Amino acid sequence: MADWPPLPEDAIEEKFLAATGPGGQNVNKVATAVQIRLDVFALGLSPHAYVRLKVLAGSRWTNDGEIVLTARSNRTQEANRAEARERLAELVAKAHIVQARRVKTRPSKNAKAKRVNSKVIRGEVKKGRGKVALD
Repeated sequence: MADWPPLPEDAIEEKFLAATGPGGQNVNKVATAVQIRLDVFALGLSPHAYVRLKVLAGSRWTNDGEIVLTARSNRTQEANRAEARERLAELVAKAHIVQARRVKTRPSKNAKAKRVNSKVIRGEVKKGRGKVALD
């Protein structure tokens, strides 16, 4: 994400939840998991980046045009918060990468002829495997 500016704070909304996972009895007392929401429209993305982000986000994309990520793998709120923000920034950065267009290629006449010839040869080999006729 080195080339892209940081995500605007006004586009991000965080909510802390009670988490499952590491933390022992502390898990039951402290809301360490973080659910982060990013308002995609506030980013002002290009149409290409918007479509690509929607595909990359998949089921994390809501009908309201938000991306919802949850981080709960760490024991502390701050570590989960940092992880969620990092994952979100990576997702947005990936959306900006323009993939090279695939150039369609066709097999040459010679390649087609070779393939047909090899099929014919293989067919001849298989034909020779038939039952032996006793005359």
